[in-house]
Amino acid sequence: MTTNGPTPSQLIDLKIESLPDWRGETLARMRRLIHEADPEVEETWKWRGVPVFEHAGIITTGEVYKAVVKLTFARGASLPDPKGLFNSSLEGATRRAIDIPQGAEIDEAAFKALVRAAVELNTAKKKP
Repeated sequence: MTTNGPTPSQLIDLKIESLPDWRGETLARMRRLIHEADPEVEETWKWRGVPVFEHAGIITTGEVYKAVVKLTFARGASLPDPKGLFNSSLEGATRRAIDIPQGAEIDEAAFKALVRAAVELNTAKKKP
């Protein structure tokens, strides 16, 4: 299969570069943490410009808004969150999100644990 144009990873790079403020830095930092937690993560680009991180299904998306960088975990309601990182989309039965406003600190170890738990959940559902 030949592709014309940038790869999803290149599109994410361009997205980060297009945000020369705290939002680009935040998205880049969270992307790095996702890769540290799951070296086999696959980057995709969906819904007309949303970075998506997958491993046997969607782990999380990386949406950028004016006031927050939002990481929406596709199956977040099923994940343990002992550090209480999820602070958005709490009413749904499936998804959970982390809204990161400017200047917010994220518990990196807890975030990586969430990513690993999402991968475990995704890979468990794929087994026969």
